[in-house]
Amino acid sequence: MTTALTAPEGVDTSWPGTPPGTDPLPGQLDRWLAARGAELVAIRRHIHAHPEPSHSEFETAALIFRELAVAGLSPKMLPRGNGVICDIGEGERVIAFRADIDALPLRDLKDVPYRSTVDNLAHACGHDVHTTVALGLGMALAHLDEQGELPGRVRLIFQPAEEAMPSGAPEVIAAGALEDVAAIFALHCYPQLPAGLVGVRSGPFTAAADAVEVKLTGPGGHTARPHLTADLVHALGRVIVDVPALLNRRIDPRAGISLVWGAVHAGQAFNAIPGAGEVRGTVRVLSREAWREAPELVTKLIHDVVAATGAQVEVDYKRGVPPVINDRMASAIVAGAAGAALGADRVVEAELSMGGEDFSFYLEHVPGAMIRLGTGVPGSDERHDLHQGDFDVDERSIGYGVRVMAHTALAALSSGAF
Repeated sequence: MTTALTAPEGVDTSWPGTPPGTDPLPGQLDRWLAARGAELVAIRRHIHAHPEPSHSEFETAALIFRELAVAGLSPKMLPRGNGVICDIGEGERVIAFRADIDALPLRDLKDVPYRSTVDNLAHACGHDVHTTVALGLGMALAHLDEQGELPGRVRLIFQPAEEAMPSGAPEVIAAGALEDVAAIFALHCYPQLPAGLVGVRSGPFTAAADAVEVKLTGPGGHTARPHLTADLVHALGRVIVDVPALLNRRIDPRAGISLVWGAVHAGQAFNAIPGAGEVRGTVRVLSREAWREAPELVTKLIHDVVAATGAQVEVDYKRGVPPVINDRMASAIVAGAAGAALGADRVVEAELSMGGEDFSFYLEHVPGAMIRLGTGVPGSDERHDLHQGDFDVDERSIGYGVRVMAHTALAALSSGAF
């Protein structure tokens, strides 16, 4: 059972050493995994060099399908052919693991052999690592299942379009990805932690993320006579300053709501009041309840603020993703599994993030948890942050991720919590 790809020359073929004091995996799986480091690095680098945009991950899905088939598994393509679902083992109750597979519309700025070969498209959020870890998990569990030592059924979900709006999770769920699933887990690259550490947190993990666009129109005119116009620039300023301030007074501060504008456009001449303008931004919130209230409340506040200016207003509020709320029991299981895989001192409390993540859609249906996988280089000040053109990882994190997810799968299958 080996990868269909060729391991890159000059790559350290050794798997990250099993930390002292950790629990062994059954079926001599630790020894089996120790020989697979270069293969998984080859997969990660191939995916990194050949990124695909959201909703168009056809070659990536084909690669995933081939690798799982080489491992002796029976993967299934999603209806559009841009994602894969694969079950391992047998049992009525399923423990699922999700990996996102799309890239970002960013230029890859790294000078490395596996630099993106596609202009203005890069795996700058670590989805290549997420995919490789899930493939490694599939290979490992397939090996365990061959020995009759996998105590149940595990499902791998390779999901397209995490970075898009609308995102891919609802489409995957509609295709039956959660059928028979009792719990679901995922990980996300986190360069702020060094490789070999993971961050776990129960409860709110990432924020809901929506988009809002406000368009104002009104009679324009000369800046010498603003009283004859709706003064669109002034009206936009009121929206930009007043609406976030009012929103924070209308929502429980414990909900963690944030309205931040990212783009504003109006006019061209310095001495002419324009007849149209727009502002666009994001609404982020940690509370499910506040997220459900946000569209109506934000829209009403914008209309109320604009009413006093005499301008006409159109509000386009686009739903993005719910907040990720990690289940308490699922968080406990993955924390224990990470401790068994890496050592208890390598499991830390994850910070809250106001970023959005469509893993949240799965958690609207079944319990589960997402963790943060350390990908930073120990002792280095270079963090290669997410969503930046120079993003990169310590590739040893792939091995750590596979070990953590393998322990999580076995712990969740053996638990009576789900």
